[in-house]
Amino acid sequence: MRYLVKLEKTEEGYTIWCPSLPGCWSQGDTEEEALDNIKDAIQCYLETMEEFKQLL
Repeated sequence: MRYLVKLEKTEEGYTIWCPSLPGCWSQGDTEEEALDNIKDAIQCYLETMEEFKQLL
């Protein structure tokens, strides 16, 4: 599955977030690092949501 992400250059590197997954954001020193980090963040987000659904 693909998710749209937003990438913004900051004084400290890059901030990146996924608008369709509230609270799912990350950062990196480079664009490539930020993109790698958001992939991990999205995977963790989705796994956590799946675990949460099983508790309901």
